[in-house]
Amino acid sequence: MNYDEIVQLLRKFRDQRDWQKYHNLKDLAISLNLEASEVLEIFQWQPADQTLTDEQNQHLAEELADTMIYLVYMFDKLGIDPGEAIKQKIHVNEKRHWPKIDR
Repeated sequence: MNYDEIVQLLRKFRDQRDWQKYHNLKDLAISLNLEASEVLEIFQWQPADQTLTDEQNQHLAEELADTMIYLVYMFDKLGIDPGEAIKQKIHVNEKRHWPKIDR
């Protein structure tokens, strides 16, 4: 599934439930943070080298997907292409961090 298909799927899901009214930037940012916190919770009090069980791995995949969903909603609302935003941010980071790597 490509990015445009994902956006269309998420818009349809949102619109069928009449959730557009809740998708302002503030609430999307809060939801993004809450979902990212659920990712952290999976690792709380675990050793850094912990191997995840199949159940934990599935749970992590679900929480990462939830986090990604809110990111997509925010990019969509702002009209920002995430691939372009990442490319530009990498360029900024290359200027900040040495050594530069040729691409």
